[in-house]
Amino acid sequence: MSGPVFSCKRRALLLAAAGATTGHPWARAAGTPAVPQQAAVWRSLSRLGYGPTPALMAQLQQAGGARAWALHAIDEAWTASQQAVRFAGLPSGFDAPLPEIFQRRAEEQMARRQVKAQENPGPAMEEDAAHYSARMARQAAIWRLAACSRPELEHPLLARMTEFWFNHLNVSAGKGPVRPFVGHYLVHAIRAHALGRFDALLLASARHPAMLHYLDQAQSVAEGTLQDGRPRGLNENYARELMELHTLGVDSGYTQQDVRELARVLTGWTVGPRAPDGFRFAPRLHDRGIKTVLGRHFGGSPDPRAGEAEGTAAIALLAAQAATARRITLRLAQWFVADAPPPALLDQLARAFLSSGGDTRAVLRALVQSQAFWDAGNTLFKTPFDFACSALAATGGLQDERQALQTLRMLQNAGQAVLQWPTPDGYKVNRATWLAPEALTRRADYALALARDTPAVDFLADFMTPDTRQHIDAQPAKLRTGLLLAGREFMSK
Repeated sequence: MSGPVFSCKRRALLLAAAGATTGHPWARAAGTPAVPQQAAVWRSLSRLGYGPTPALMAQLQQAGGARAWALHAIDEAWTASQQAVRFAGLPSGFDAPLPEIFQRRAEEQMARRQVKAQENPGPAMEEDAAHYSARMARQAAIWRLAACSRPELEHPLLARMTEFWFNHLNVSAGKGPVRPFVGHYLVHAIRAHALGRFDALLLASARHPAMLHYLDQAQSVAEGTLQDGRPRGLNENYARELMELHTLGVDSGYTQQDVRELARVLTGWTVGPRAPDGFRFAPRLHDRGIKTVLGRHFGGSPDPRAGEAEGTAAIALLAAQAATARRITLRLAQWFVADAPPPALLDQLARAFLSSGGDTRAVLRALVQSQAFWDAGNTLFKTPFDFACSALAATGGLQDERQALQTLRMLQNAGQAVLQWPTPDGYKVNRATWLAPEALTRRADYALALARDTPAVDFLADFMTPDTRQHIDAQPAKLRTGLLLAGREFMSK
């Protein structure tokens, strides 16, 4: 590598590191304070979306400013969530009806068995069947990059909330049975409920084949149930994570007995390959005895199909708990405000959650109307996915498959592979996890590579401090776009 380019990369790294370690740029401009309106524009577009673009800046101005745009964006995003996904020429096979996905997965399994048996399936079967699941997961990952970087394709706040809830209710394409369903789960369980009521979102997640497979709920049956001549029993994985991660939180006071009882309540909830929603309740597999979860009794009905309603009621019970309100709103505040949000904000958001019945829009309205959201002292550092999406958005959005694969490789190497976090806790989103010299070098490399084939992003200079602009202006013109994307201010939101 030539000396000048290496020097520029080092400067980009230094700029990024400086901004990431000393606080938000608006609070530390050297000599000249940033214009407050510009700070509000950056904050609203970078936190309620993936950063400014000329079109979004024009919309914000027409809305009457950053705060007005932020409130309006909540309703716009909800409306968009109720509409069909737009693909605009992107591969859309992962959005096929669930019975078709089940059928294609069965064909894939057969093709793989043939390959393993060293039979000759022919090139068409190998391509179309044996690699079906991987192709569906790759298509879903590419759609995520397009959705987060092209505001004309997906509303920025809807893309942001889809990312938030997918991370909270994580499933991983790294688990084979989940892989063909992960994209459908993303758009139909998560996106469709991303700005609605939390209990509806939780139920949609619980009943989707991706989650049923991921946390093994599809295999959980009443103790002693005979299948294939062998007794089977409870699998507590989903019940445990439903309480520990999805709702109450580990320190909320529930017990291991509550976990086991909830697992009993949910027995018989399994996949339905022929059902339009991919869900089936199997009465034969359900534990019909009396169960007690958080002091509430379930079961005992003579109706063999009552077990499905038991599960629905138990999920609604968990969604309505005060501990759930505190856990969900803490994560939202960490997503939108700061790694350590002010306690007063957390109290305010928890009250909004409980008083609205878990309405995400109500919580978001309380959040963007709070002083804490706009306070320059509350800083956030972009995750690798944040950074990639905002860099793509600033340069016109995802353009082609080559650019998508380049971005997916960078995210894999950076430790945030799309749709592939293996454990149910989701990716960390705090500064301490992602701020490291090697990680910043990867971002600088990606920014400089991305800038080679994209238009100039001079509008970003308006959001940079004088010190940053001075450093970048001193570099060759062909490198300035990449340096703006790798600059310290661009790493913050």
